[in-house]
Amino acid sequence: MSRQRVVETPNGPARLWFDEPAEPRLRLVLGHGAGGGVEARDLAALAERLPESGIEVVRVEQPWRVAGKKVAPRPAVLDDAWRSVVDGLPRDVPLVVGGRSAGARVACRTHTDVAAVAVVALAFPLHPPGKPERSRLDELTGVTVPVLVVQGDRDTFGTPAEFPDGAWYVTPVPHADHGMAVPKAYDQQEALTTAVEAVREFLQPLRG
Repeated sequence: MSRQRVVETPNGPARLWFDEPAEPRLRLVLGHGAGGGVEARDLAALAERLPESGIEVVRVEQPWRVAGKKVAPRPAVLDDAWRSVVDGLPRDVPLVVGGRSAGARVACRTHTDVAAVAVVALAFPLHPPGKPERSRLDELTGVTVPVLVVQGDRDTFGTPAEFPDGAWYVTPVPHADHGMAVPKAYDQQEALTTAVEAVREFLQPLRG
C-alpha cells in the first residue's frame, strides 16, 4: 500500500505517494500528466511492480492537482514545484526522474538541476495531436543522461516511429494510445507489462 506525504513547494502543497521496497537500491520519481493524476494506469503499474526489484517509486502530485484545479500552470511553475519536491528527497540511492506526458517534459527540463542519473519518459508528447511541426524534440535532445521513452504505437502525440535516432531508447507498446490504453480486442495487462518490463530493464544497471 502506498504511503502518502504532503510537502510544501513555492507553489503550494504537493502530495507524494511512496511505494517502497524493504531495501531500496534506486529511487524513481514520477510526475503525472496535464490531464490526469498519479493514478494513471502506467504510473500505478510501475508503483505496484517495481518495488519487488529494489526500486522505490515516488509519485508526485503537483500542487495544482492537490488544490483541485483543472488546468496545469505554465511550465516554469511546474518545474519550480518539481525541483522543490525532488530536492527534499534523500540521496541515499541513485535518483532517476520521469513521468508521463507533461510530467515527462518536466523531468527532461530539470534533470540536471536535481542531479538525476537517468530519465524515464512515458507517453512523451512529441507534438500536439495533428501538429507534427510543433515538435518538442528539443526537450529530449537537451537531456545529458540516458533516456528511456515508452510510447504507445497509437499515441496521437507522437508514435514510436516518429522519434528519430538519438541518445535515447524507445520502447513501443503495441496497440496503446497516449493513456497506455488498448482496444478491447487486446490485453490491457499485457500492454502495461510491456511498459513495466521496459522500465525495469532500463533501470537494472543503474541500481546502487
